[in-house]
Amino acid sequence: MLNNLRTYRWGDRELKLGERTLVMGIVNVTPDSFSDGGCFRQMDAAVKQAHKLVADGADIIDIGGESTRPYGNNQAITAQEEMDRVLPVLERLIREIPVPISLDTYKPATAKAALEMGVHMINDVWGLQKDAAMAEVVANYQVPLVIMHNKEQPGYQDLLGEVNGFLLESIRIAEQAGIDRKNIIVDPGIGFGKTRADNLKLIRHLRQMEVLGCPILLGTSRKAFIGTTLGGLPPADRIEGTAATVAVGIANGADIIRVHDVKEMSRVARMTDALVREELE
Repeated sequence: MLNNLRTYRWGDRELKLGERTLVMGIVNVTPDSFSDGGCFRQMDAAVKQAHKLVADGADIIDIGGESTRPYGNNQAITAQEEMDRVLPVLERLIREIPVPISLDTYKPATAKAALEMGVHMINDVWGLQKDAAMAEVVANYQVPLVIMHNKEQPGYQDLLGEVNGFLLESIRIAEQAGIDRKNIIVDPGIGFGKTRADNLKLIRHLRQMEVLGCPILLGTSRKAFIGTTLGGLPPADRIEGTAATVAVGIANGADIIRVHDVKEMSRVARMTDALVREELE
């Protein structure tokens, strides 16, 4: 959990980390999203959903144009296909939404086009390690950057050490390209190249990521390990399980939670903050 306040500003938008847990609301403009089955792939539906999430309490809206499900179960797309999906939505949201807009991409061409348009954050699920050009693109705009741990398949000798090691390498790449460390947010990559036990262990020991010196983003929303733990529940029935991971994650140091169910998880975050952040007389 961030020990000092960090503020990001973009014209009329501002984001403060450290006072309370921030909520990043997810809008997937993909036809094959695991969580919503492609409900928001049309621009009007995506924009409407983003407005709803802001009304429900989202501090950030994260737009994704390619499904990034673990173990290669997603359909990879080209940068042009990704841009065709996300750029029209981003253009409207930058005009209409009062909170910062994040783009979930690991493709430099998509990131550059979105940043040129005015997107406020980049969320790279491969932590700058999928494409060497990504770090330079982000450095040119000096925006906040989420770097996530990722791996094709599970298998670790030292789970926490290897996750932190990957992220340290991502931080090195970022800083070498000229990205200010104050702009870096780290994500353990729950569900990506990890077993159910790995995911539970990472959340349980999340505070070990504080040695990286960056705010921590936790993305557990509706993920498969929750469904497995609760007896095979489908994504839409994983709200309570997600709530448990959010509460424990915040208690263990998360600064930002990335979720689909913003109204419910905002309430969980506020209550957990009262228990673990609030100074009582």
